[in-house]
Amino acid sequence: MTRRARPPRGQNDQKPRPPRRAATPDEQREQLLMYAFRALGQRALSEAELERRMLRRNDDPGLVQAVLERVRDLGYLSDLQVAQAEAGRRGVGTGRVRQKLRQRGVGSELIEEALAARDPDDEAEDARSLLERRWPSFRRAADPQRRAFDFLMRRGYGSALIWTLLRERMAEQELEDLGTEEGEEGWAEEAE
Repeated sequence: MTRRARPPRGQNDQKPRPPRRAATPDEQREQLLMYAFRALGQRALSEAELERRMLRRNDDPGLVQAVLERVRDLGYLSDLQVAQAEAGRRGVGTGRVRQKLRQRGVGSELIEEALAARDPDDEAEDARSLLERRWPSFRRAADPQRRAFDFLMRRGYGSALIWTLLRERMAEQELEDLGTEEGEEGWAEEAE
């Protein structure tokens, strides 16, 4: 009994697949709408962000605008909600929120409206908490004030607030250092 030789891999006798038929306009609209829902399901997007993503998938601006309008009408797309969510983030200052919202394509009026809702006292407390948590690492630097200032500026806090917090922190540091020195002197006197 002899074995039949198999053809080498990749050389099947199958017929080539026919080319895919082009999607109809309704199918393209449906595909783009499903893509928009998937994208919005992963992360809240501004209208500009979603539009950019959809234009990478489909080069028909009219179709993209129709899908954007449909998603907006259904209530899944709102720049106001994106602005409010970004403005509600903790650990970042007003400057960083403004910059992030501009990058995301949110309009100036919505940005200012969202920033007006931020409480300056809460922002100051967030910055103070952040400075307290990070102070031990800043203290090891050659210029701890400079490192702390740069860090808080990158986080979007204003320079007036940062300098106020640094003055408070340095005053506390001086009191801590005085307390440590007095404790060491008292201990040295008892040892004698």
